[in-house]
Amino acid sequence: MRARHETPAGSGSAPEGFADLYERHFADIYRYIAGRLGRNVADDIAADTFVIALRKHADFDPGRGPVRAWLYGIATNLVAQHRRAEKRRYQALARAGAQELAAGHDSNPGPGAAGEGMQPRLARALARLSQEERDVLLLVALVDLSYQEISQALGIPDGTVGSRLNRARRKIRAALDQEGQADE
Repeated sequence: MRARHETPAGSGSAPEGFADLYERHFADIYRYIAGRLGRNVADDIAADTFVIALRKHADFDPGRGPVRAWLYGIATNLVAQHRRAEKRRYQALARAGAQELAAGHDSNPGPGAAGEGMQPRLARALARLSQEERDVLLLVALVDLSYQEISQALGIPDGTVGSRLNRARRKIRAALDQEGQADE
């Protein structure tokens, strides 16, 4: 698989190889961030992800996994710095409903975005998760990263990925079931 052997600097100097890396991954990183925090900050945080990656390209170890996971790790760390905004976003989605918020936007960040197509009940359930659980769940749900890629992105063991994902899924199911019963 090409991504396994890809490096942040590519085959040329860092700026030249980096342009190719940016072109291949920016849209996906942007969609992930927009799904978590909204479009209003996604451009800046996605750009910051690549600025950090360029600055730290010498730290990338292809033996630890694909560059894609490394980039999502950087993006997730930046999202964590904005976690209060993310939680407020999910709470706002829960209060206002997905349709009302989506009506104010001209374009859709993609089919995997958690924001615009999200049910208010799901938004409330996501807001109740710990940041660690939300990170793992959304890296699976929005980006479809493997356990190994999530492990690399977040710097945690594979087993921790599995346990956080299991816990997050259980909590989401329980919250949705509880709200579903309350609606009846």
